[in-house]
Amino acid sequence: MSNHDIQATWHYHNGTKHPSGRLMNPQHPFDPSRQPLLFKIYKGLPPLSLPLDSSPSLPALEAIAGRAQTIDGEPVLDLPTVARLLYFSAGITKYLEYPPPWGRIPFRAAACTGALYHIELYLVCGDLPDPSTGSGQGLEAGVYHFDPQALALRRLRQGDYRQVLVAASAHEPSVAYAPATFVLTDVIWRNAVKYQVREYRHAFWDGGTLLANTLAMAAAHRLPARVVLGFVDAELSRLLDLDSERELALALVPIGATPDTSVLPAPPVIPLSLEIEPYSRRELDFPAIRVMHAASSLPDASAVAAWRSAPPHLARPAPTGPLTALHPLADDELPPDPIEQVIVRRGSPRAFAREAIAFRQLSTALDRALRGLNADFLESPQALLNEAYLIVNAVDGLAPGAYVYHPDRQALELLKTGNFRSTAGELALHQDLAADASVAIFFLADLPPILARQGNRGYRAAQLDASLAAGRLYLAAYALGFGATGLTFFDDAVTNFFSPHAQGKSVMFLIALGKKRKRS
Repeated sequence: MSNHDIQATWHYHNGTKHPSGRLMNPQHPFDPSRQPLLFKIYKGLPPLSLPLDSSPSLPALEAIAGRAQTIDGEPVLDLPTVARLLYFSAGITKYLEYPPPWGRIPFRAAACTGALYHIELYLVCGDLPDPSTGSGQGLEAGVYHFDPQALALRRLRQGDYRQVLVAASAHEPSVAYAPATFVLTDVIWRNAVKYQVREYRHAFWDGGTLLANTLAMAAAHRLPARVVLGFVDAELSRLLDLDSERELALALVPIGATPDTSVLPAPPVIPLSLEIEPYSRRELDFPAIRVMHAASSLPDASAVAAWRSAPPHLARPAPTGPLTALHPLADDELPPDPIEQVIVRRGSPRAFAREAIAFRQLSTALDRALRGLNADFLESPQALLNEAYLIVNAVDGLAPGAYVYHPDRQALELLKTGNFRSTAGELALHQDLAADASVAIFFLADLPPILARQGNRGYRAAQLDASLAAGRLYLAAYALGFGATGLTFFDDAVTNFFSPHAQGKSVMFLIALGKKRKRS
């Protein structure tokens, strides 16, 4: 099955809809006491401890919206900076105590469905300098896996393998110029244990919220970073020595830029057959995930180049309803909390207080989170694949109702007025969080034109585009003093509620924003 046979996307997407997707088993059991190991642990590979300097950098709301510009000669990407990017993307920021069967749970820097943490981070780099001298080898060139438990890297391959990524990405310039590239992967079973075949959606949801942290941290260090979805899947799997039946390559994120792309040819990529600790005594298989991943894979560099050359052009209809212009906080009114502090403070509320947030707070969150994205699947940084639809429950200065956001006009278009709290809860799989929140924000994509240009891989892009926006909203909410949490939804019911404006569109993500209810 090729990337152009888009029936694969519709088979998967429709088959994983709530409430009755034919690929889902409503009787699927999940016992939290038997959940998989939450970490990938290589046997016999020594850890290289990372130096973590937690000193603050840029205010969070600047970092969330920022896209760093390349500056010749500086800033330098060194080992301490790589350590900060890894830690604040996927590190353990705290431990939470829960009653049995959950017990003590490591809480990570980025949100993850079910707190199952199935996204892994790898690093492919050249020699990175010693920060004390600006020269030497702070980190030798190689392929590494990030171990958040030990706050360490484990080297899988020694040598400079960046040319493998350059070739696999069809000479994507950001990869060619990067001294280091992060690679995201998805360990299927660690999330499918609870969510079955829908796990493949979650791979991009959780990958995107993690990458929102990565991009914010890169911007805080004035380092260019770009999300790259165009690559030869099999080449990445070989380089990282993945068991491609159980772990899937999702995205590249080249970090930094050097003026010289004359990297030496990479050493041979030989099989490693590295042994890891088993995640569970027994794993269930979900073939539909592998089928969807294979159908959206690119077989060679020419296919990658062709895919990247045809980003979708999405025409947005002009507003016909009343518009309310955003009124974001001025720069000198923004909270000064640095991005590192906000990431550590972030959580996922289990209850909202049904209290209002201010319209200026909502305006600031939308303005900062949805300004654009540097990614190879977009026509331009502002040409996001998803539209944000809102159910406003309690926002001071904005009437309750349903809205759609027009980023080009910095305004919200009113679709219908009314109190839709109960509707929000019903759409969110009958979860009170959406009803109690100040606002529920749904990201919807018009899949037919996306798939027409980008094939099945456009489905990956649409999911990731939405989750990156939601991840930035997570951070913006905590920077502004309230909370956020991601939720699942009844797919078709959401589209129907926002129609006729949303007719034919598909829901990619739902995030609820509001003030956390205090425990009694």
